[in-house]
Order: sequence, then structure tokens, then C-alpha cells
Amino acid sequence: MSHDPTDTGTSQALLDRLVHTRLPRTLELKERVDAGERLTDPDLEFLKDLLDDAQLSQQFIARHPELHSLAGRLVQLYEDIVKKAVENESKG
Repeated sequence: MSHDPTDTGTSQALLDRLVHTRLPRTLELKERVDAGERLTDPDLEFLKDLLDDAQLSQQFIARHPELHSLAGRLVQLYEDIVKKAVENESKG
């Protein structure tokens, strides 16, 4: 990990937000779409925010190899949700 205090603080803030806010809601969305539910407008806005944040975090993640695996797994989770949500919409 970088020894830059700003990066350390940023890492901690990103991980705290992920663990306490983003991941629980993301897993709840995954569970719902896997059950065949359609996403609501607030759900779609949340996913848009996640994808925007992922885009903005790319350079930060690139500087921190220890975060690559986590970032890859999160992106895969987001892709799985979107794919299943599209399938659910086409059935509806």
C-alpha cells in the first residue's frame, strides 16, 4: 500500500463506505434480481452511482495492487446484477 497519508485516508473511507453502506445494499439488490424482481428507479440510481464511483476510483485502485482483487470482484457483482436485471425486464 502507498505510504501517502492521503491515500491511506482515502482507502479507509472507501472501505468503510463499502462495508457499511454499499455492499449490504448491493447484495440485497443481487438477492432480489436473482429472485426475479425488477429494479426500481431508486435501485437503478444506486447502481448508476456505484458504476460512476467505480469509474472515478480506477486511478486510485490502479496505484494499489492490494485492492485489485476486491475491485474486480465488485465489478463482477455489479455486472451480474445488471445482467440479471435486464433478463428480468425482458420477462416482464
